[in-house]
Amino acid sequence: MKRLLIAASLVALAAAPAFAGRDQIRIVGSSTVYPFTTAVAEQFGKATGMKTPVVESTGTGGGMKLFCAGVGEDTPDFTNASRRIKKSEFEDCVKNGVTEVIEIKVGYDGLSIAQSKDAKELALTKQQVFQALAKEVPDKDGKLIPNPNTKWSDIDPALPDVKIEVLGPPPTSGTRDSFAELVLEAGALKYKSLEEMKKADAKAFEKVWKSIREDGAYVEAGENDNLIVQKLQANPNALGIFGFSFLEQNANSIKDVAIDGVKASYEAIADGSYKVARPLFVYMKKQHIGVIPGMKEFIAEYVSEKALGEDGYLAEKGLVTLPGEQAEKTRAVAANLDVITADGLK
Repeated sequence: MKRLLIAASLVALAAAPAFAGRDQIRIVGSSTVYPFTTAVAEQFGKATGMKTPVVESTGTGGGMKLFCAGVGEDTPDFTNASRRIKKSEFEDCVKNGVTEVIEIKVGYDGLSIAQSKDAKELALTKQQVFQALAKEVPDKDGKLIPNPNTKWSDIDPALPDVKIEVLGPPPTSGTRDSFAELVLEAGALKYKSLEEMKKADAKAFEKVWKSIREDGAYVEAGENDNLIVQKLQANPNALGIFGFSFLEQNANSIKDVAIDGVKASYEAIADGSYKVARPLFVYMKKQHIGVIPGMKEFIAEYVSEKALGEDGYLAEKGLVTLPGEQAEKTRAVAANLDVITADGLK
C-alpha cells in the first residue's frame, strides 16, 4: 500500500506545474506589440519595485507556440499578438494543459507599406499589391498562372519601371497573417474569376490569396523591422511592410505608401477610413496568477488610463488606443480575469 501511495505521489508531482521560485514575469510574442509591452514593463518595474518583466520579440506565431507549450516556470506568462489567437492554437494550449487563457485587447495598429524617404512618392491599390506578390494571378481569361510580373510597370505602365522587391515578415508573424487577409484577399476579390472561386470553393480561394510568391520579389526579412529600414535606405526602389507604430517611430527615414488612396495615420486608423488596420492583443496564462509574482499588477498597469488612455504613454508610442466602450470592456476583462473559449475563434 505504501508503495502505491509513493508511486501516486510521484505521478502527481511530475504532473504539477514546475514553479521553482521564478520571481520575474516572462513575455514573448509579436514584434509589433513588443514596444508597447516593453513600455508597460518598464513602468511596472518603476511603480511596483518588482523586477521588470522580460519581454522577447518572437513573432506572434512563435509566441503562441511557446505560450501554449504548457504551464510552469519554463513557459511564458504572457504572449503578445498582432492578431487574435487561432482556434488551432487555442486547442494546442488546452491539449498541453493551458486551459485558462485571458485575452486582453489593447488597441489597434495599421499595417503600412513603406518606402525610403528618398524614394519617389508611390501609391498602390490592394489589387496591385496582390498582382505584385501573389504566387499565382489570373490571366485575361481568368485562368490562374504563375505570377509573370517582374516590374511594377508590368502591372500598370503608370507605376515605376523598376523591379518588384518587397521586404516583409515570415509566415510565423501575425503581421504577415494580417497583411494577407487585409490586403491580398481584398485585392484578389477585385478579380471576378476569384470572386466566383470563393463562392464555389472557399478553401481553393484561400490558398490563392495566402500563397505569396517565392521567386525573390517578396523577401522574408525575419522579425527584425530595423533591418528592413536599413535595406530600404540602401535600396530606395524596395518597399517594406510594417506596423503603423514602427512607421511612426522611423518617420525620419521611411514614409508610407497610400493604399487605395488613403495614407496610414492615427486619425485614419481610428476613424476606420484606413482599411488596412487590425486589433492588437496580449494573452495571459491565468494558471500562473498567484504563482508568478506581479501578474495582476502588470495587467492592471497595461489597461490603466495612464497607459491605455487617449493621452496615455502608449498612444505617445504610436498605439491607436481603444475608443471608450471598448476600453471599458478591456478593463472589465482584466479586472474579472475572464477566460476565453473556442467559440468564435477561426
